[in-house]
Amino acid sequence: MTEVINLRQARKNKARAAAGEAAAENRLRHGRTKAERETEEARRTKAARVLDAHKREKGE
Repeated sequence: MTEVINLRQARKNKARAAAGEAAAENRLRHGRTKAERETEEARRTKAARVLDAHKREKGE
């Protein structure tokens, strides 16, 4: 005899697998490169330094 399977669970597992494949494809398509991430981090730190340089002290 064959094994009894729950069709609802089988459908959900199939949908999860399809969603996982789509997510993997999207990560490849829309992911940022290392150079892009480093450039963004450099811009963010420079903006923070510029902002800190223009802060006013309370005593002035």
